[in-house]
Amino acid sequence: MSITEGALTLSSESLTRAAAPALLSCATAVPPRRFSQEEAFALCGYSSSRIRQIFLNSDIDFRHFWLNPDDFIPNETPDQLHARYLEGARHLAGLAARRALDQAGLAASDIDCILVASCTGYLCPDLSTLLVSDLGLRCDIQRGALLGHGCAGALPLLQRASDHARANPGARVLAIAVEICSACYFFDTSMETIIGNAICADGAAAFVLSLNGRSAPASNGNGAAAPPCVLGFQSVLDPSQLDKVGFEHRDGKLRIVLAAEIRELAGPIIDRCLDSLLLPSGLRRDDVRFWVLHPGGRKVLDAASQFLGLAEENLRFSRRILREFGNMSSPTVLFVLDEVRRSGEPHPGDYGVLLALGPGFAAEAALLRW
Repeated sequence: MSITEGALTLSSESLTRAAAPALLSCATAVPPRRFSQEEAFALCGYSSSRIRQIFLNSDIDFRHFWLNPDDFIPNETPDQLHARYLEGARHLAGLAARRALDQAGLAASDIDCILVASCTGYLCPDLSTLLVSDLGLRCDIQRGALLGHGCAGALPLLQRASDHARANPGARVLAIAVEICSACYFFDTSMETIIGNAICADGAAAFVLSLNGRSAPASNGNGAAAPPCVLGFQSVLDPSQLDKVGFEHRDGKLRIVLAAEIRELAGPIIDRCLDSLLLPSGLRRDDVRFWVLHPGGRKVLDAASQFLGLAEENLRFSRRILREFGNMSSPTVLFVLDEVRRSGEPHPGDYGVLLALGPGFAAEAALLRW
């Protein structure tokens, strides 16, 4: 089956901040309890020295989980895992959202639309509905949920937020990506579940976006860059690889699917996605200063670096987030974006690319300009 592509990219004549939605803020949240890889290995109950080396050779130093190690017992029931997702996702999503609102200088009543992306649990009413009361949002607010996009979820989330902002000039969109990966762990002898348990973590990220960016501060007073504008998107899907990454249901629980082949598949699909993203705007890869790549794992970043011809310096933000937080699925690429923002390095006119891989097998990308 052929690879399919979809794009929304502005022409080179339209690459101006005035023509595109602006990211007024980007904020993150993690559970209070941080675990070293040694602690996470012990928490899982593994005894194999080979598995221990997988944990320790992951280029990850720490991860955060929504659990108390003092009363954690592996192999929890589906009901216990669901309870963890509900509590953790609701808390972290709300925390990240409040931080994003504060950063943008907005009140909850200023928000016209709330969108939430998540793949590690299912709720009905969904999180966007629960957060209306949690955050004190207006009762006439537009709501939406994006499910099942995995690690790439932040990119469709950003595009849906951009779509709403373009269709409703002046509207302010609050968007949140949140995952409780500790609510969907699984124990068996397969390498994919071992790797999933070795790299996945919990976290949330939120942003506020509006076509009218005049309310966005030039900086937060601490060296953070002015908000970037979102110029376009690109999606590349290879439906012949549907079985390579995602979740499956087993024994009433979510079990990660993480085929070894994704390391070989990652480079070519990223390469194609990036070319399709930049071509309509007339930009070259050398024109991109900031590479905001989802750190799905050490080998995925290595493959991306090889196929995109990036220097290690270009991956410093992604590798830093992987080292400090692990792979939190959908919010992780927004953690990288927040790291870029807080660095104070972007200057007016700089271009950036957000890029993540997800189920499908799919590559999702967005073009930014500061």
